[in-house]
Amino acid sequence: MIRRAEPEDAAALAALVVRAYTPWIAVIGRRPRPMDDDYAVRCAAGHAWLLETADAALAGAVVLEDRAGHLWLDNLAVEPARQGEGRGRELLRFVEDEARRRGHGEIRLSTAERMERNIALYTRLGYVETERVGDPGFVRVFMTKRLG
Repeated sequence: MIRRAEPEDAAALAALVVRAYTPWIAVIGRRPRPMDDDYAVRCAAGHAWLLETADAALAGAVVLEDRAGHLWLDNLAVEPARQGEGRGRELLRFVEDEARRRGHGEIRLSTAERMERNIALYTRLGYVETERVGDPGFVRVFMTKRLG
């Protein structure tokens, strides 16, 4: 089940993001930006969505923002113990459905260049790289998926 996060979910969401992104610190050489986001603000603004298992355990989350002409996928996190179960793909299907529901024909996101596994997944799911921006040692890869 995927539901909108409530303000009381902020601490659990922040903890999930830390667990999900901690392995990436060694890969990219710094804390990924989502680890330092303000999830109390995100939950209060209605930007965060939680994926729960049948027993109400938190399995993943997405943070979405409406922007001019597209839905911005700001963050996708899957509980490490749930990785490999298709939870990320489930969340990405939700993001596509949510974009359509909101009247958007496009989803955009960015990820770190060194997060090659994520870039490969997004590419397999129809996202196209549009730009690389950054300093040597840390480059952001921007990607877009147009919805049919």
